Amino acid sequence: MTPEFAILGHPNEGKSSVLSTLAEDDSVRVSATPGETTECRTFPVIIDGREVLRFTDTPGFQNPARVLSELQKRADNEENPLKTFRECAAQIPELHDDCELLGPVERGAGIIYVVDGSRPVRNVDRAEMEILRLTGKPRMAILNCKEDETDNLLAWKNEFRKNFNSNRIFNAHRATYAERILLLETLKSIDQDWHQVLSEVVTAFKKDWAARNNATADIITAQLRDALSLQLTRNISSEGEADQCRKKLFLTYSKTISRMEKHAHQRIRSYFKHNIFQYDLPPHSVLNKDLFDERTWQLLGLTRQQVIIAGGLGGAAIGAGLDVAALGHGLGMFTAMGTIAGALGALFGGENFSDKAKFLGIPLGGKRVQVGPAKSIDLFFVLLNRSLLYYQHTINWAHGRRDYAKRDQSLVPIDSPQGFTKEWSAGNIKICHDFFKISRDEKGNNGQKAVEKFRQLLLTTMQDISESD
Repeated sequence: MTPEFAILGHPNEGKSSVLSTLAEDDSVRVSATPGETTECRTFPVIIDGREVLRFTDTPGFQNPARVLSELQKRADNEENPLKTFRECAAQIPELHDDCELLGPVERGAGIIYVVDGSRPVRNVDRAEMEILRLTGKPRMAILNCKEDETDNLLAWKNEFRKNFNSNRIFNAHRATYAERILLLETLKSIDQDWHQVLSEVVTAFKKDWAARNNATADIITAQLRDALSLQLTRNISSEGEADQCRKKLFLTYSKTISRMEKHAHQRIRSYFKHNIFQYDLPPHSVLNKDLFDERTWQLLGLTRQQVIIAGGLGGAAIGAGLDVAALGHGLGMFTAMGTIAGALGALFGGENFSDKAKFLGIPLGGKRVQVGPAKSIDLFFVLLNRSLLYYQHTINWAHGRRDYAKRDQSLVPIDSPQGFTKEWSAGNIKICHDFFKISRDEKGNNGQKAVEKFRQLLLTTMQDISESD
């Protein structure tokens, strides 16, 4: 039997948001208008084609005092007071919502009672809690703290201890994957008879999450390999055409890589079930910056020490005689040469065609201009960090959240160091260097080993991001 939980509470306390986040379903109707939900609606959680859990959204309590009085009258004299109350209430229009919301409970659903913990406890809340206690069903209370107010939390917890098997603080708008798993783990304790089946549900959730991470790692790995190996060429009839042709070719090159990145990010988003609503990235996120913007490379490229390590491994830094220690440490090639356009001018302006002068793999030899494959390992780290930042943002955007227009302020400011590779060891840099190298020009067994080592590093990093609060 598939376990079911009914999400109950007063109108406009965040029931639908909690359900949407737990079920990872952004089709759940979430409204600030009290009383929008008038009929129960069940949302199954499907993993590997099998329904492992279901959550049911319910109307809010409308007449808890009257419902409590009716249940108390029946509690001592009837075998199933909830059933007889609902049979009676079904004939009374003003009790429609109260009758409807108790339907899933009558058929055996566990109870998740949701309250807005930022407000004080009221007598109407005590009546609702007593109703749920009288049902005798396994039950958990959730403090859905919409704001940062905590003055009333102790009073709520004291009330919950009288009426519920367990309780948790859970912000449905900010809940991370780790917090969702903790809440499901807590549900296991609300009734001994439910422990085994809910343990299997939690295991299924974790297995499914690992599968999504594996799919995401494949997406990021493929994106990086395609971007690093990208090569564009154009024939020219004279040296006089080289400068203009080079600029046009680099513009095409940068747009192509940006399209690759956007497509990869969209695929990541779909794996984490954000199917309906388009949310904006935080305004201060470096992801809003252009991929080839100077600030992007300063924040997401290698540190000075990492550049020295990478340079020592060979073939990892921009050539053309630039000092490796001047790159990738918050100043990067832009300080050494100005903007991308300035860098191109500094490297090629006024020079004759030469096989030695290269930037991002641009050789000036013969009568052909070529861009790619990438010569700068900094490009690899910028793309990698942007993908990991997008992954972090996607998995931590709760499905019950609807304040898309307000923009998230939760990530670090753009002027702070960002990126997940800043503290990586020399061993990790070596793994990335080998992957970078084979992505450009090497094949065979050694290449496959390098790809798999990098993929495992990527999975470890993603797991750390998933489990962080």
